[in-house]
Amino acid sequence: MRRLTSMLAAGIFAASAFTGVAVAQDNPKVGGAAMFADKNIVENAVNSADHTTLVAAVKAAGLVETLSGPGPFTVFAPVNAAFDALPAGTVDTLLMPENKDQLTKVLTCHVVGAEAMSAAIAKMIADDGGTHTVDTVGGCKLQAKMDGDKITLTDETGGVATVTIADVKQSNGVIHVIDKVLLPAS
Repeated sequence: MRRLTSMLAAGIFAASAFTGVAVAQDNPKVGGAAMFADKNIVENAVNSADHTTLVAAVKAAGLVETLSGPGPFTVFAPVNAAFDALPAGTVDTLLMPENKDQLTKVLTCHVVGAEAMSAAIAKMIADDGGTHTVDTVGGCKLQAKMDGDKITLTDETGGVATVTIADVKQSNGVIHVIDKVLLPAS
């Protein structure tokens, strides 16, 4: 009987360990950190070494509470290198308190008020003949297209960002990592 109990306990432990591994594998790592589907966008983003500039900008714009809310949201999350590629001084200027409105406009041009996984976006692109207009919460209109198997987004200034990591599930939506900062027309 003791052996049976030990075997059952070992089996339950192994099953629970396996389940934990499966949950961790559901989402890709971002910036070297595990992303957890039961955490919200902000809780996961703060752990990504590739998104420290984005997190600082979200804090400076006062958007932490919003992006921690119930959503659902789709966030196209630029990596640090995308912010570094902006003209010298742009990020520092945007982070100044007197430029909070402009920073908020830029950041909300990366957010859609719905959860859109990459397969759904690709279907919308195909259904719309190769280009799908994406309306953001900031009022920007992005043009989503396919480049091979990658989704690209063209902003209102003609800049093109590529989704480099898709479908990072969050408790309040999804993050798609992008390689360029999306800018509004004005």
